[in-house]
Amino acid sequence: MNCISVYTKNFELFSDIYEQVLESPPEENEDIVVEGITVSGSGDVPEQYIERMRVKPEVVVMRDKERNIMILQHGNVFEICLPSEEEQAV
Repeated sequence: MNCISVYTKNFELFSDIYEQVLESPPEENEDIVVEGITVSGSGDVPEQYIERMRVKPEVVVMRDKERNIMILQHGNVFEICLPSEEEQAV
């Protein structure tokens, strides 16, 4: 899964820029600023990472079922985990 990190703990701000981030996500290792919020292309993460994060009590897990997107929120960051092109083809 490809991961995009959004550095804010404010859910309302995250919600405001979510669609904009998905429309033009940063490249891997690229930082962009969207409405004053830093957004980073974190690259690929293994499926095990998501499973490990899910069981932590300090992590909130959300899912966009229509697009098969997992969103992890912990500390001051939201991680948007998108299926890779290979995963979408399956």
